[in-house]
Amino acid sequence: MVEIVYVLTNEAMPGLIKIGRTTTTVEQRMRELDTSSIPLPFICYYAAIVRNANIVERKLHDAFGDHRVRLSREFLRLDPFRAKSALELAALEDVTPRNDVVDSIEDGEALQRATDRRGFFRFSSADIHTGAVIFFARDPSLTATVINDREILFEGETTSLSAAALKAIRRLGYQWKTVAGPDFWLFEDETLSERRRRLEERIDQ
Repeated sequence: MVEIVYVLTNEAMPGLIKIGRTTTTVEQRMRELDTSSIPLPFICYYAAIVRNANIVERKLHDAFGDHRVRLSREFLRLDPFRAKSALELAALEDVTPRNDVVDSIEDGEALQRATDRRGFFRFSSADIHTGAVIFFARDPSLTATVINDREILFEGETTSLSAAALKAIRRLGYQWKTVAGPDFWLFEDETLSERRRRLEERIDQ
């Protein structure tokens, strides 16, 4: 029996992730979770086959317990890159879906619109200045340079975080149609999303 632990995000719940397990496939589990009470489909940030999904899932929930939204739920206010890094320690095989898991054109378009809206990232909001070098989370050998508050220089082309991330992720064999760029670029070992949230929370305190 295949045992899988996954890290899911949802554009309807920015800043939250779901860590769970399944003995079927990630795609099937994502479709089961796509109910009428959830406005947008889930996105799989990372999934892996592990030896004992029950133990691995519990250890992850224990490790990040202070990030739980509710004790009775599998949702955490946590950057998906952090959860992925921890899950990789137990991973036997990466089984992150290579294609978007959506059941209709309408679902795909809704997901695209939501991701585009969240993609309007300003580097100043994360205290990152022009000239800073950022790293692609899935392959740190890929870098980009911040050239203004909204754009980067990636492989000689002026582009956005999301467009560059999509170009890079497709090289790794994924055929996703959209990605939230700030979740896939790192600066000082934080994703840009995490860094922005951390600084905003500091200001609010």
